[in-house]
Amino acid sequence: MTDENARHTEKMNKIKAARDRMMANKTEEKGLIMVHTGPGKGKSSSGFGMIMRCISHGMPVAVVQFIKGNWATGERDFLRTHFPDEVKFHVSGEGFTWETQDRERDIAKAEAGWELAKELIRDPANRFVMLDEINIALRNDYLNIDDVVDFLLEEKPDMTHVLLTGRNAKPELIEAADLVTEMSLVKHPFRDGIKAQQGVEF
Repeated sequence: MTDENARHTEKMNKIKAARDRMMANKTEEKGLIMVHTGPGKGKSSSGFGMIMRCISHGMPVAVVQFIKGNWATGERDFLRTHFPDEVKFHVSGEGFTWETQDRERDIAKAEAGWELAKELIRDPANRFVMLDEINIALRNDYLNIDDVVDFLLEEKPDMTHVLLTGRNAKPELIEAADLVTEMSLVKHPFRDGIKAQQGVEF
């Protein structure tokens, strides 16, 4: 066992030395453009986890929810109830597109949400802005992808983080982003006839 521990210690020392060399060059700080996309669950959930971190660090946060509408969600109710000063939470959609069935109205809501999002991003007091499900609005061409990308690259304050969530992120957004995570779908209970579960999906 002593030899095994010695080998483990030697291995960990080498890993630490390599890690220290790598971290020595990582000194820059910047506000990130981040994308959570893909068919798997957890895109918004991960974003709200980041919001918890921001709150803990005293970083003001803003959320604009596209598409979802006034569907009651635990995260929205929790943040509005417990952290109304730390998090500005706005809902710009009226529900999923198959529910609204009104393209012109969906476009108008998405455009209004984007105008609000730009105001929130421009405000340097907001250190983290989450644009929840905006990728759906972009995929359906409710918003112009070039306008969104150009704004993020040219007008976003240097130290503001912006997270854009939703399936099927457009290639232009992925190219512009600093960090892109794709959630993969391995297995989902919906396929077995299980509806969305409180505390898991909403």
